[in-house]
Amino acid sequence: MIVLVLNCGSSSIKYQLFDMNTTTVMAQGGIEKIGLEGSFLKLTMSDGQKVIIDKNIPEHQTGVELILSVLTSKEYGCINSLSEIDAVGHRIVHGGEKFSHSVLITNEVIEMVEQCIDLAPLHNPSNLVGIRAVEKLMPGVPQVGVFDTAFHQTMPPKAYIYGLPYSYYTKYGIRRYGFHGTSHRYVSRRACEILGVPYEHQRIITAHIGNGASITAIRNGKSIDTSMGMTPVDGLLMGTRSGEIDAGVLTFISEKEQLHASEISDLLNKKSGVLGVSGVSSDMRELSEAVKEGNQRAALAMDMYNYRIKKYVGSYAAVLGGLDLLIFTGGVGENQWTTRSEVCANMEFMGIKLDESKNIGLKGKEMVISAPDSKVTVMVVPTNEELMIAKDTIEILSK
Repeated sequence: MIVLVLNCGSSSIKYQLFDMNTTTVMAQGGIEKIGLEGSFLKLTMSDGQKVIIDKNIPEHQTGVELILSVLTSKEYGCINSLSEIDAVGHRIVHGGEKFSHSVLITNEVIEMVEQCIDLAPLHNPSNLVGIRAVEKLMPGVPQVGVFDTAFHQTMPPKAYIYGLPYSYYTKYGIRRYGFHGTSHRYVSRRACEILGVPYEHQRIITAHIGNGASITAIRNGKSIDTSMGMTPVDGLLMGTRSGEIDAGVLTFISEKEQLHASEISDLLNKKSGVLGVSGVSSDMRELSEAVKEGNQRAALAMDMYNYRIKKYVGSYAAVLGGLDLLIFTGGVGENQWTTRSEVCANMEFMGIKLDESKNIGLKGKEMVISAPDSKVTVMVVPTNEELMIAKDTIEILSK
């Protein structure tokens, strides 16, 4: 079975085409700057060669049309016709409380996703455009929705209700939802598969850390707490997001700087995080170089980034009642060994002990990096949300 996976963002579309008989990637790429000047499609050929196709892409349907034409083209394609694609899986950012698992997309599901637009106004509309584009261009091909928030729907109320008047939850759905659920689910399952241990009997912390970052506590295969909240701005310090912050600070800044709600949102989401603290960059590679050059604010930002991860690991180990497995994933988690080292330093008291000979220099490979006598197994597991979406698509259709 051949499955196309689409991830439609506010101004981008990422895609992968899978042969699920062998779980191999047949094609992959992405479109950037949709609706903006200089839009393009970048794809990776089977030999690893990168190809850029410059094209005016005013909206998402044109983007999906371009992707489908490339997949079937003589020059860049890997299939002869669209009829070879058996199903399409979509990443959908927000399912609110309506979706606790992946679903076959129907008119009813589309209506329910539309009802969640208030919770993700930048992303859900784009996700819906992708669904409708496929519906028009490939009529009759089944589509499956996989939600970023679904995995966290197993959290208990004590973990997701905010300390606000309860009426805001009942009227507006204000609560912790969490994100990166597909990634947390994939790496936690994959780690247990590698180790040969039962997923349903483990206490796991997954650290999806990169420009966007979140940590999840998983007990017996279910998410019981996660660091992102109603929006992705909560929790860890990130590339441009502030992470957790005293709400009183926002009212103080708003009054002092005469900022409106939209400007506060822009401040928290685009001007804060390691970029705001360092004044250098939101890119951890550039930040690391600045640290080596002696930039003190860059060093402070890096220390803050690592410290907050460490703090969440400790608190979630307490919530779990102990820890069996700590997993690093995401751009930083997979590739920046210094962060892994700092997070795990002096954690022997709770059973975490790294084998630095395995950790140092490790990038993007599945590996156990804890010492043989570590009570907690520490691993690096590269995430693969697209494969998880493709697997969910196959599972849903098989039912």
